[in-house]
Amino acid sequence: MQSNVKKTNLIKIAVLVVLALLSIAGFLFYNIQGGFSYAFPKRVIRVLAMIVTGIAIAYATVMFQTVTRNRILTPSIIGVDSMYEVVQTVIFFFLGSASIFVVSRYLNFGVSLIAMVLFALLLYRFLFRADKYPIYLLLLAGMVIGTLLGSFVTFLQVIIDPVEYLSLETRLFASFNNVNGDLLLFAAIILVVAFIWGATMMKDLDVMSLGRDVSLNLGVNYDKRVLNVLVLSSILLATSTALVGPITFLGLIVANLSYQFLATYKHSVLILGASLISIIALVGGQFLVLHVFDLNTTISVIINFIGGLYFIYLLLKESRSAG
Repeated sequence: MQSNVKKTNLIKIAVLVVLALLSIAGFLFYNIQGGFSYAFPKRVIRVLAMIVTGIAIAYATVMFQTVTRNRILTPSIIGVDSMYEVVQTVIFFFLGSASIFVVSRYLNFGVSLIAMVLFALLLYRFLFRADKYPIYLLLLAGMVIGTLLGSFVTFLQVIIDPVEYLSLETRLFASFNNVNGDLLLFAAIILVVAFIWGATMMKDLDVMSLGRDVSLNLGVNYDKRVLNVLVLSSILLATSTALVGPITFLGLIVANLSYQFLATYKHSVLILGASLISIIALVGGQFLVLHVFDLNTTISVIINFIGGLYFIYLLLKESRSAG
């Protein structure tokens, strides 16, 4: 029985790999205009940005949902995305679009990444102590702080100069059109380091999905692993957000599709499946937007719209099962 499930999952993973490769090949080579030597390198950077972003978000979400034991939560709930919006809005409001922190993508990326990671670390430092405060208090505090940060951002955007606001608005939506190659390399390095760190947790995560008490009885340092996963998830989400902007619901979609498509508890398989689905959604979705539907919008807007509907579906499904 176990071997049959394993073979089935291998076939499913192979199908996802083929679909991902077809999506990448189609996006790279279909209908190249303006000269191959000019257009192709730009497409390569965009595809690599989608791959890095998709894997980072999928990786972070699956791990985060395991430690929270809730499949409708994502790392965005603690307010990391809101912190990104705060950083960008404050820079544009007080320093303007001509500031070095806007003009220099390196500085903007660095400031955004550091601010988001520090925000998450401070939140964990003061609100996550398993002996006193449960993880749900951390999540609740993150939601409240995220809401407050969102209100602060809205207030600044209302009184900001309209010209500055137009420039700011482009930073608040995820876009793969103008990704810097050097920043992409830096983000990829962070992703590789995260893989190495995350690989040390995979077996423990398989056990942690059974709950805290079972994990402790089986010798897993549960509270330490939870903190490690929260930090790692925040770093991955902050990296992807600083690179291309926030994509709120992508993780929710790909993680839950991976759970449903792959009948396994092994996180190495679930994360691989979610990452491949994420690549298909971003690259294949962008291909459809550009070449099939001929829409002048970014794939992140469509993903957030579909993700919002999917989130409502999951909430209704959970309420029915609970009832």
